[in-house]
Amino acid sequence: MARDITVLGAGIVGICCAAYLQREGHRVTVVDRGEPGRGTSFGNAGILSPGSCVPMAVPGVISKLPGWLLDPLGPVAVRFGHLPSMLPWFLHFRKASRMKNVQANADALRRLLSQTFDAYAPLVKAANIPEIVQRPGYLVVYETDAEFRADSLAWRLRRDRGVEFDVLDGAGLRKLEPALAPIYQRGVYLLDQGYVTSPLRLTQSIAAQFERDGGRIERREVREIEVGPHGPTALLTDAGAMPVETLVVAAGVHSKRFASRLGERVLLEAERGYHVQFEAPGISLARPINSANGKFFATPMEAGLRVAGTTEFAGLDRPSNPRRPKVLLEHAKRMFPDLKTEVMSEWMGQRPSTPDYLPVVSGSTRYRNVFYAFGHGHLGVVSGAPTGRLIADLVAQRPAAIDMQPYRVDRF
Repeated sequence: MARDITVLGAGIVGICCAAYLQREGHRVTVVDRGEPGRGTSFGNAGILSPGSCVPMAVPGVISKLPGWLLDPLGPVAVRFGHLPSMLPWFLHFRKASRMKNVQANADALRRLLSQTFDAYAPLVKAANIPEIVQRPGYLVVYETDAEFRADSLAWRLRRDRGVEFDVLDGAGLRKLEPALAPIYQRGVYLLDQGYVTSPLRLTQSIAAQFERDGGRIERREVREIEVGPHGPTALLTDAGAMPVETLVVAAGVHSKRFASRLGERVLLEAERGYHVQFEAPGISLARPINSANGKFFATPMEAGLRVAGTTEFAGLDRPSNPRRPKVLLEHAKRMFPDLKTEVMSEWMGQRPSTPDYLPVVSGSTRYRNVFYAFGHGHLGVVSGAPTGRLIADLVAQRPAAIDMQPYRVDRF
């Protein structure tokens, strides 16, 4: 039976939820204070990686944190004033790092992400943007054999879950990507992976097709949710109240506040990511390249070469850290000696990250008319369409293609 459904959030996850719900015959409205794709969905690395089944919480990662924090070019930064408020998140992260939990979380990620290309196919076809999805695989590079061997757990987790890859030496890396510096002595070529040439255009094209097919997108700031005895009844916005019949919360880092209003306790941190983008880089790449130790991707995009990644925990409201883009710039110049950096832009976004690095894709434990689709962390683009399809399954109360238990909202 067709429903009136409101999707709160117009990032890639929210737009994919809206598109899949509309394909089921529902009347769907998307609400966001910004235009589609202009939030965190704008500036990510654009990677479509079904092989990204290794959670960030793994054995040994906590012991590496002090060194990362002390290294000016390290992949992690923390505003120390924010540490007390993230203690519950960190304690759950430590629990998720135990090997038994790592195996289960890797299984859950693989099941979700293995659907990526299949789930995006009808959305990309309907929006008439087939060229936006490229599938050349990507490289992960290491400066020494010792660094590669230290990452053996990650590769074993991938291999055991059917991810295909080839191990290369330095010469093999530079045969594929001549622009790479000679400092890289070892690498891995992941074969069935891809990327989008513009994360913004992907989101906006799917959103535009959603509107052409009769969907509504409302530019409003949601300030509060009005809740009755059987669930939410209205969104209270800067332009007045909007009645709600069924609600999907897909509001990225802001989802924690809305879920709390609906009676759910979730552990969600704003994990900041940055990018620098070079409009005229003077080099060309055939595929994305990931620095294993630097924790960033270099991705060839329509608007230039984007170098995106690293992690900063600072909360929602503090201004961006001007040092973090400089870290990425230094890494980029080191990775590509011939890179031209004269025309460069910078960006910061807030990843919605759970401590086990699994998203929340779930019905509410309290209200039958509420569903959640947030917490995708580093995997928003790759898991956007699979999440949309799963939300459509949950709303229809039919069995999903995968076990939904790992993504429940009440797991924390």
